[in-house]
Amino acid sequence: MIKVLEVPLAEDLSGFTEILWQYEVPHRVVEQATVQELWIASQVDAEQVLSLYRRWREGGDPSRLRLRRRNAPGVLSPAVLRRTWLSLLLIAGSVLSSLLVGFGDNIDWMRHLTIVDFQLRGDHIYYAGLEHSLATGQWWRLLTPALLHFNMPHLLFNLLWVWVAGRAIEALHGTLALLGLALLSALISNLAQFWISGPMFGGMSGVVFALLAYAWFWDRQGGRPSIGLPPALMGLMLLWLVLGFTGLLEALGFGAIANTAHLAGLVAGLAWAWLRLLRIRRH
Repeated sequence: MIKVLEVPLAEDLSGFTEILWQYEVPHRVVEQATVQELWIASQVDAEQVLSLYRRWREGGDPSRLRLRRRNAPGVLSPAVLRRTWLSLLLIAGSVLSSLLVGFGDNIDWMRHLTIVDFQLRGDHIYYAGLEHSLATGQWWRLLTPALLHFNMPHLLFNLLWVWVAGRAIEALHGTLALLGLALLSALISNLAQFWISGPMFGGMSGVVFALLAYAWFWDRQGGRPSIGLPPALMGLMLLWLVLGFTGLLEALGFGAIANTAHLAGLVAGLAWAWLRLLRIRRH
């Protein structure tokens, strides 16, 4: 379910909830300390419910407003596919890129997709400079490391969150919102990780941290429509981040962790949510 409305405890919502039942809208009203929250089923159009509420408050005739239902993001209907094509493209691009580089074994393809080109000469690796790569028009390198994964668990873990969080954001906030978030977080996390560890890294983890941070901040600030991911995910993210920086995850056998990319992605997600909320509230 998703939260669409907060009103004071003193406001009587019984008349409005009767209308929702007439429309066969699954919903519930949750009382908090100072407010009451209206939650509706995720397949119902939140904006339509808000319009219905405003019309009810103004004393208008709500029967003239027809509620549209939408498929839940997890249902792969043609309509959902059209609304979440970018999330599916990120998943497909990550799978294809990871297979092309053979999870790190195919050096020829690796050279094309890492943040800078490199060459193997004997036992030594020689890297091109980032300035040279950009000067020669290889701008795609700023983004493509996010598509690379070097083992199957890493790939599946990241794409699971793109499937859950990415598609929820795209379905509720639109493709442009997800596109800006994905580009910003991939760019910032790739550059940050390159600055700290050098060019041999990859993974969608920075983007995943951005997706979860965006969803958490948006809902916490009362953005509409809410995304509805469990708030506890933010705590788990921070715990994972702290464990990564302590080196405990590597000691437990999780391999090299791109901690800087995680942190940069989290900051990018918070910033993107803040900028979108600021723009919406100014208008």
